[in-house]
Amino acid sequence: MTDLSAEAVPRTDGTHARAAAWRSAVIGFIAFFSLVDLFAAQAMLPALIKHYQVSPAAMGLAVNACTLGMAISSLATGLLSPLIDRRTGIVCSLGLLAIFTALLASAPDLSIFAGLRILQGLCMASAFALTLAYLGEQCSDGEAGGAFAAYITGNVASNLVGRLLSASLTSKLGLEPTFYVFAALNLGGAVLVGATMRRGGMMMAGRTPLRSAAILDHWRNRRLRAAFGLGFCVLFAFIGAFTFVNFVLVRPPLSLGMMEIGLVYVVFLPSIGTTLLAGRIAARTGTRLAIWGSLATAGLGLVLMLSSQLAAVLAGMVLVGAGTFFAQAVATGFVGQTAVHDRGVASGIYLASYFAGGIVGTAVLGQLFDRFGWTACVAGIGAALALAGWLAFRLTPPNVQDRLGAAAG
Repeated sequence: MTDLSAEAVPRTDGTHARAAAWRSAVIGFIAFFSLVDLFAAQAMLPALIKHYQVSPAAMGLAVNACTLGMAISSLATGLLSPLIDRRTGIVCSLGLLAIFTALLASAPDLSIFAGLRILQGLCMASAFALTLAYLGEQCSDGEAGGAFAAYITGNVASNLVGRLLSASLTSKLGLEPTFYVFAALNLGGAVLVGATMRRGGMMMAGRTPLRSAAILDHWRNRRLRAAFGLGFCVLFAFIGAFTFVNFVLVRPPLSLGMMEIGLVYVVFLPSIGTTLLAGRIAARTGTRLAIWGSLATAGLGLVLMLSSQLAAVLAGMVLVGAGTFFAQAVATGFVGQTAVHDRGVASGIYLASYFAGGIVGTAVLGQLFDRFGWTACVAGIGAALALAGWLAFRLTPPNVQDRLGAAAG
């Protein structure tokens, strides 16, 4: 079995570098298999609406109900992660995810479909959070940046490949076989984790299993509180833009088919490159400037997405995707650097806030879209980006006294 732990890497520089690169690649694949279901269903929205005979807002809420499960699971996993063996937890999460994904193929009505999406979210977020915890524990400071970048890149790739694959399969085979293919991908992730990740990473002796007090401690930190709010706004904006633009794409004057919608999501390809650079750029410019730049990029993209020309809409989607993924990567890194104790809990709170933004964004923006149209929906997304920009004012690096005080607490 290949061991992903840093301790297993020999100390010779060449071997160490190769092993670190291999470990980052595997981590990227784990992220891909964990999150490939998250947004794949969005590319299937026109077919799902036809199948269940519901409104765009209702179907959008059902599809994105997984973010509710992810918000709950992220916080719970952050609290309970000291008790959970990393490999066992991730393998079980991906195995259950495969079951719930397969059951979607035969969901008889929208309520059961939404319930299964919530269960999917519980599994996806637990796998996500446990992998992040594993990275924080097993990677040295010098390797952590590359490993986290690989994980976020796997996340971005799952958005691109998941949407392309789901749209293509739905167009050719229909909804039922598509869900079975994604269930097989989840199982593939479970096998990969079982083969490459060593057991361990459970609670250290003398540590309190439930770190509920750490939640209040992290919420008292205004920098972390701002980061949590920023994460909420980022997914609020992202999920709103890339859920409801599907209905714009299939309607006149654009009038794209299912296969064409799948190809549209090549727009996520540039996000892979920009996300990989997020850590380096934030280190040079500072967290606030990096996030402001990414949010301004996304805001420009929103304006272009109002166009009736396909080329402009696609360019806008590229900018919104790149800007929001970049902001997410920088904010994730900021939380890890600022939370000097109980980082698993801090990461859980951030992810819970982030995914809560997804379900709230779907509910709010869905009503705007159904009642007032795409322009009103874009205005709501822009308001979320503006609020994120305001919150970024508080993302300053902690000083020495802050670190000492946090460590003492």
